[in-house]
Amino acid sequence: MNAGASPALGWIGIIRLGLVQTSLGAIVILMTSTLNRVMAVELGLAAAIPGFLVGWHYAVQMSRPRWGYGADAGGRRAPWILGGICVLAAGAISAAFAASLLTSTFWGGLLLSVVAYSLIGIGVGAAGTNLLALLAIRTAPSRKAAAAAIVWIMMIVGFVLTAGIGGGFLKPFSFERLILVTASVSAIAISVTALALWGLDPVHKPPTRRDGLVDSPGRNPAFRDALRETWADPQARRFTVFVFVSMLAYSAQDLVLEPFAGLVHGYDAGASTQLAGLQNMGTLAGMILTAIVGTAFGRSRAGFMRAWTVGGCVASAAALIALALGTDAFGARWPLVANVVALGTANGAFAVAAIGSMMTLASAGPKNREGTRMGLWGAAQAIAFGLGGFLGAAAVDLARLVFDTPAPAFALVFAAEGLTFLIAAALAVRVGRTDADTLRLPALPSGEFLAVRTGETS
Repeated sequence: MNAGASPALGWIGIIRLGLVQTSLGAIVILMTSTLNRVMAVELGLAAAIPGFLVGWHYAVQMSRPRWGYGADAGGRRAPWILGGICVLAAGAISAAFAASLLTSTFWGGLLLSVVAYSLIGIGVGAAGTNLLALLAIRTAPSRKAAAAAIVWIMMIVGFVLTAGIGGGFLKPFSFERLILVTASVSAIAISVTALALWGLDPVHKPPTRRDGLVDSPGRNPAFRDALRETWADPQARRFTVFVFVSMLAYSAQDLVLEPFAGLVHGYDAGASTQLAGLQNMGTLAGMILTAIVGTAFGRSRAGFMRAWTVGGCVASAAALIALALGTDAFGARWPLVANVVALGTANGAFAVAAIGSMMTLASAGPKNREGTRMGLWGAAQAIAFGLGGFLGAAAVDLARLVFDTPAPAFALVFAAEGLTFLIAAALAVRVGRTDADTLRLPALPSGEFLAVRTGETS
């Protein structure tokens, strides 16, 4: 690990960083779920407006490499994480105020909403990128799968707590309550983040000018040079493409599954929501399983992260193709619940393994480039998430224009998503392999993700 003389984080330290992810998730869920509903229901706006704003906050996250580079150059990540949470909070409060403004001044409220969601995208990018970079640097290789699971499970905890407790304080609804709840959640998130980060980010010597792979005295490289150097690394470039393709397949399910359950299997709104809950339970189970197995066997099994990343992609593809073929052949008689739980479990295993791989690759690459690399992959993930939900829903709409009944339309889209996961699995196999006989990187500890020789893992 590129942590200098800093010791690896213990479980308490990993949980403390997980609390930061909880704080981030608590604010984000208000913007992507609660405020989305307020605009569509209480304000009666076209669904495209909140959809555009959520998509815009993903687009702004293309700036992630810049925020990671800033921490790389400065030698500390905690200020960027805390600063990102503060910017995120400012954006959230502004978005809540903009929603109230929409009731009287539409264009003024919409303009403020765009500015607010820009701040949200910047805040999520700065905090999220450097949180994962810090976790990558400070976590021992044998604990990275577990660390990835812990921080993501704790983010889901943030979703649940905010939805439950914050939702209660929003009754009866008013825009004043919305602003107050958003401000309160934001204040708590900032406080928790500041306390959780205390002492976890020791000062490191900032990087010096690099010529190729050799350090030489001088000023820090410009951001453009650092990004070009990162993209020139075959491992980083391949992993960027893998992240984009896999997350595109992962997110394309989001807006499709519940309409599928209703239109094809006759589920009412409550039943389809429960089905989505079962899928999320499966996702948690997959995350926990991967964390346990990774902690127990990751140190001794070569290529553990890659194997579970590939396996999770293949299992997700199989579950999606089963949905497509089963629905088409058996219709409502297909065991939908079991299929959806299996899909969630495969998604959870894939997600944790992929995030663990991301952490391992970030810390195994050139020193003082962890944030830039993590930012590049985070930008690819954000773009994929922004496109995935839209493309999945649009594909169903287009397919339904061709078929007389909804079942084959959904089957075609699920099959396409499964194929995308298989492409992602093929890409994951190539990550860690080089076209040359030897990769010019230092030897890695057992359990790391990168290959040292073609076709081999350390």
